[in-house]
Amino acid sequence: MSEAVRDRLWIGNEWVDAASGERFEVTNPATEETLARVACGGEEDVDRAVQSASTALASKEWKRLSPHDRSRLLWRLGDLVEEHADELGELETRNNGKPYFESRAVDMPFVAESFRYFAGLADKIQGATIPVSGPFLNYTLREPVGVVGCIVPWNFPLSITSWKVAPALACGNTVVLKPAEQTPLTALRLGELAAEAGFPPGVLNVVSGFGKEAGSALVRHPKVALIAFTGSTETGKIVMREAAETVKKVSLELGGKSPNVIFEDADLGAAVRGASTGIFYGKGEVCAAGSRVLVQRSVYEEVLEAFTERSKKMAIGDPMDKKTRIGAIVSKAQLERVLRYVEIGRTEGARLVTGGEAKKVDGKGNFLEATIFADVEPDMQIAQEEIFGPVAAVIPFDDLEDGIEKANRTIYGLAAGLWTRDVGKAHRFASEIQAGTVWINTYNQYDAASPFGGYKQSGFGRDLGYEAALEKYTQTKSVWVALD
Repeated sequence: MSEAVRDRLWIGNEWVDAASGERFEVTNPATEETLARVACGGEEDVDRAVQSASTALASKEWKRLSPHDRSRLLWRLGDLVEEHADELGELETRNNGKPYFESRAVDMPFVAESFRYFAGLADKIQGATIPVSGPFLNYTLREPVGVVGCIVPWNFPLSITSWKVAPALACGNTVVLKPAEQTPLTALRLGELAAEAGFPPGVLNVVSGFGKEAGSALVRHPKVALIAFTGSTETGKIVMREAAETVKKVSLELGGKSPNVIFEDADLGAAVRGASTGIFYGKGEVCAAGSRVLVQRSVYEEVLEAFTERSKKMAIGDPMDKKTRIGAIVSKAQLERVLRYVEIGRTEGARLVTGGEAKKVDGKGNFLEATIFADVEPDMQIAQEEIFGPVAAVIPFDDLEDGIEKANRTIYGLAAGLWTRDVGKAHRFASEIQAGTVWINTYNQYDAASPFGGYKQSGFGRDLGYEAALEKYTQTKSVWVALD
């Protein structure tokens, strides 16, 4: 992808200039250097993209394309992601700051898997015949919702894009994608690859820009039938309010403060590894990060010591170095936000046992050590508010009931983990925890076939999975036929 191409928008299978002609800089958070200058889309550009998607939705080329052919296009796009995985992984790492092994070995295979999974869905969307009273044939049709606006965050730019774009296209919709302003590069490249796969013009459009302009315009646009949003809870509330004006469907995957609960009868070695992965994978910039580590009091000091020692071995460094385990925080502003929470934790009286310091690599970059606070009270800010960085709050609990109560003491409900050898305890905890995903003796597991989404202020609607896709990206029509 050449430097000349990056500074434009992808609309109707063409690179086009932003109406304003304005551009903004995208930086590499590990070096603090400019990575690209990207077109700054605004309301006029969003309208142009939506009109392109609306035209494509009604076109014979897309509307009458058989489900089998849609399936082939999606499968081909998955193949292209796999073929370009080295390029996409490097672009993701340089744009987001995460270690390259995460981008290349985890994110890109999942992106390809998502497109292939939903390729398998495209020709399996079907209605039903319903026995009704009277001389009538009644049947249902599942039809596309229409133009879908996908707004994705900066922590997993291409992965979460695939979670939304793949099922939307599989169900016959068209898409306008607004990537996060910090990380638009792989999304723009995906538009190009979709055209190469054979998707008709206007089926997938990508408008880079800022939330207050491009994102808001997409949410308000009367021709957009659905907004699929992943981001902060505060922004999700704004999306809900603005979408209400045109009564469009909304799906929100929002923030989290997920508990990772370690019981005294757990395999403590595995639990410590799981706690470390839960909060330090992706630099803690993960919606479902296990940022609250609840440890049963009888093994509290033992687990804390092992967790602390493991965290000290989490190597900070060049994200392209295969030895690096904690890359660069996505932006200077985000680093400052995380550091403010570190200071809040100190002020609240939590015990900082390791980390908490910003670092530079070769004198550059937005890096932060793996950070652990111990003796955290459940109602402290660092235990209640989403930090979105490599900061763990370790909280003691007494027994199963106390663990469940403390785990649920949050406005969020995205995910939860628990570690125990007791099968009955595990299932009771899973049934009583208020979270959309529960991991037992593991953490951070995802699959294109398994739905993901939140309870409470972590949002509503689901990404991934067969039923989640049908519920979100199709609408049901009931047809009555008189037989007499």
